[in-house]
Amino acid sequence: MSDISESIKVIKEGAKEDRFTYLTLLHFHVTSPEVLPTLNEVLQDAELTQEIGWDLVQMLLDIPESGTCLETVARLGNPREVAIKIMEALEGLTAAWNKESDIDNPGDSTISDKFITLMGMLAISHQRIKTKYPSRFLGPSLVKVFEAYQPTPEMTASVINLVYSLSGRKRPPLPSRKSSINVANPDQDGDDSKNAPDPEAEQEDPTEEAMQQKLLQSFVTCILQRYVNAYDMLWSPRLLEVYHPEKTVPNKTSITKAFRKDGDLLKRDGAVGHLVALLRDLGLDRCPPEFVKSIFEGPVHTDPLAAFDEFSSADEIHLSPGGTVCLIAYWIFSKDVFESDSPPPQMHVFPDHALMLGRFLGQEAQSEIMSSPGIADALVAIGLGLEQRKLVKATTEEANLMAYHHNLTLVSVFHPDIHVRNAATSYAGSILHAEPDDQIRLDILEDLLENCMFGSLKACAVTWLKEELISAKQGHQSSQFSSPDVIERLQYLLFPDMFFLNETNADAILEFWAQNHLYLLQVANFAYLLFHGFKELVPVGMGAAVGQRFAEPLVAAAERLLKEEGVDAENNMQLGILVDRLRSLDL
Repeated sequence: MSDISESIKVIKEGAKEDRFTYLTLLHFHVTSPEVLPTLNEVLQDAELTQEIGWDLVQMLLDIPESGTCLETVARLGNPREVAIKIMEALEGLTAAWNKESDIDNPGDSTISDKFITLMGMLAISHQRIKTKYPSRFLGPSLVKVFEAYQPTPEMTASVINLVYSLSGRKRPPLPSRKSSINVANPDQDGDDSKNAPDPEAEQEDPTEEAMQQKLLQSFVTCILQRYVNAYDMLWSPRLLEVYHPEKTVPNKTSITKAFRKDGDLLKRDGAVGHLVALLRDLGLDRCPPEFVKSIFEGPVHTDPLAAFDEFSSADEIHLSPGGTVCLIAYWIFSKDVFESDSPPPQMHVFPDHALMLGRFLGQEAQSEIMSSPGIADALVAIGLGLEQRKLVKATTEEANLMAYHHNLTLVSVFHPDIHVRNAATSYAGSILHAEPDDQIRLDILEDLLENCMFGSLKACAVTWLKEELISAKQGHQSSQFSSPDVIERLQYLLFPDMFFLNETNADAILEFWAQNHLYLLQVANFAYLLFHGFKELVPVGMGAAVGQRFAEPLVAAAERLLKEEGVDAENNMQLGILVDRLRSLDL
């Protein structure tokens, strides 16, 4: 206790010394929370805090419960110097976060606490800076914030508070919701009448309002992209449930209902909703054609804030393309799920969404989908929403459905979440069946069966083929799918030569089965439907040929595996189903 008393005495009396000496004393004696109330009393001297406040930022940040003192520094210190010190502190947090690999289990919760404190200080400091070009302070600050930001609920809430403060309070504070995260916000909750004036105040340039607004727009779209990529928003699966409730499994909680009941899932929706509301306040409240085209026609800006020192006008500041995709997806999603007043998308599947999807996937589709799963989900959601609104083709020009369908199937294969994969698969099937040209539909199915290396996707192609045959028969349509020519054309892709299995060892057969079991089971079911319900489509003599080259060697291989030890129960069951189905064929 004597040490604390001594430190309190030094903090009070040391202010009479020259500033350098006093700072040295503070670094030795301000080491625990117990002395902070005394220091805060001393810092009420505006002249003193203006001179030394900026040099206290990092020191105080490392001491627990220093928020009140740091708020005083933000209100009374030189706002430009304090902002620079905040940026330096954010650099330190970035380095600390880079040591953490799991945002859901950070090793040091104080890092998040420090970030929240710095966001409150930054909001106060930037509003105090009165200079000709305030964007020259705002741009670098936002870059450092984004570099230090991790999409935890608390850090996201503090960023929302920051932007809310810097955007000029164009609306009343966002209402607290069950899904909200409350974090310290001294700018909103404190007394701004205590703020000292900027000692170097200048008249602001007339162009600055637009510059600052565009900087904030760019920043929030970057935050939105990072947040959505970090969490499973599942927009496309939820839209699929809303558009096609008949496909929801009975007696099973739907994804949509789960998001309405689960607290953590509610917070996800709440955070995104607040970010989108901020963008609306900042002027992003419409979805005209030029806004859509800017995503896929302009240069790719993966880090639009990186060139902040090169901006000379608002037009040179770009939004995050991925964040903009998420914004459009949320507009569609919130309109159809929450019945919000989101702006209608002035775009079509062709050419807009097709070009957008192609730009996102680029040359490294698997890598892009795996590293940006939220954007991939958003793109599927946009497609579903446009199809639901019957906004498929903007013109009568021929659309490249094969390329578009191929990109959708890449999402259905590579996305890490099974619900998004299923949504992409469902949408790919729907957009395929909606194509009026039956030749194009057949070409796509043939391409998948011939060139696709993924058994799950080839299984989808077989399902889509079956649906085309059924639709043609039930609708009494005359098309490629109502003639035996379709089976003649596809028979060697559907029922290939399996004689190689006769001379393959059990381990190799098991590996082949692991890679192709979904496809083989689907083909077996398709064969049963074909040879029992669509005999009129089977070319003469094809049944015996299919039995000899496909069914018999496949049955023999499956029966060999059924006798092997080490094959698990699930595979045994599926192998048994395959054998029974193929043996029941009337060939």
